[in-house]
Amino acid sequence: MLEMKDVEQLLGPSPWGSDGRSFGEVEAAWGIQLPPDFKSVGLSYGDALISDFLFICGPETMAEKGEWMSDYVRRGKSRTIPRPVLPDRGGMLLWGHTIEGDRLFLEDRDSGVWTVSAFRRNWGDWYESSLPVIDWLVGVFDGEVAKDWMPEWPDRHWFETD
Repeated sequence: MLEMKDVEQLLGPSPWGSDGRSFGEVEAAWGIQLPPDFKSVGLSYGDALISDFLFICGPETMAEKGEWMSDYVRRGKSRTIPRPVLPDRGGMLLWGHTIEGDRLFLEDRDSGVWTVSAFRRNWGDWYESSLPVIDWLVGVFDGEVAKDWMPEWPDRHWFETD
């Protein structure tokens, strides 16, 4: 498994610095512990659009986006997203999206490892990987993973935080 430093080498420093951000409110409201690897990613790069394409949920957006997606799936609005979404008990974690409408999820594989899955909007299908979020992101930014639906990335990344 790769580490957060591998993501940082590709993306550069966090747009947030070390401002003491926390997922504590989301975890308390939903009664769960978010996966530690995602928390590292979400605290460093969450609530930001990366290179005009990939948005990662952070402490400011996680609850609102997750609750909206959970309700959307619960009401049967999606035929492609196959399982409940947090905060629904046992649901997948909506952790990000692309500007093209793809939705990124983490699924608890009952082994303590949460792996990346996605609704791919332009393909109209469900994608599953066996990779945890850090390994998946490094593979995506290296152009080795999901290369059929992710863009060619710039040499240097930028962030939009508002």
